[in-house]
Amino acid sequence: MRHIRQMLRLSAGGTSVREIAVMLGIARSTVQDNLDRAKTAGLIWPLPGELTDDALEHRLFSRAGVKQGQRRREEPSWAELSIELKKPGVTLLILWEEYRSVHPDGYGYSRFCELFRGFEQRLSPTMRQEHAAGDKVFVDYSGKKVPIVDRKTGEVREAELFLGVLGASSYTFAEATWTQTLPDWIGSHGRMFAFFGGVPRLIVPDNLKSGVSRASFYDPEINRSYGRMASHYGVGVLPARP
Repeated sequence: MRHIRQMLRLSAGGTSVREIAVMLGIARSTVQDNLDRAKTAGLIWPLPGELTDDALEHRLFSRAGVKQGQRRREEPSWAELSIELKKPGVTLLILWEEYRSVHPDGYGYSRFCELFRGFEQRLSPTMRQEHAAGDKVFVDYSGKKVPIVDRKTGEVREAELFLGVLGASSYTFAEATWTQTLPDWIGSHGRMFAFFGGVPRLIVPDNLKSGVSRASFYDPEINRSYGRMASHYGVGVLPARP
């Protein structure tokens, strides 16, 4: 629906079908078909502000004389589930189990996932990034601690989980350390490079204090010891934007 809105806006501004297809990266026939559907439905740019994506889809693609089906089972709030899914340790399976505990006659797991993915596709897209092999490694702590049990005393001590992921392949290094302090942070990098068998062109850390002394959108300040480590390995540091 986002593409269709862009098609209508560009067409109303005098942009040709060929140019719209090139700008949006889709086939000319698709552009023409959607513009024809909009014309048949009596839709012109600008569209009414209250016209939602679901309503727009219904007007463009529903067949005349066919009554729209209604789902017979109770549905959760997909928007709330989308927010919950971003929390550490939360999975679709956990959310589905919670949903079924409230609605025993609700959807099965596979249909639940299908409906949720359909909702996600209607959300605003995130920025797509292209990664070259060996170019960047993304490093951070997972945010979820790992319990370590002393077999002799039974004492449980929580450890941090360091992660390094290569951008192009998602090849991952992970290790547990007791803290996020500078010695553990730098030590994990050295062992990560040994695990990978080399170094990338850039390290992309999050803005934790062990790596970045001052976060900035344009000019972040790298921790001095962390910068020396990067210099030793001949690798650049490009902190993620705060």
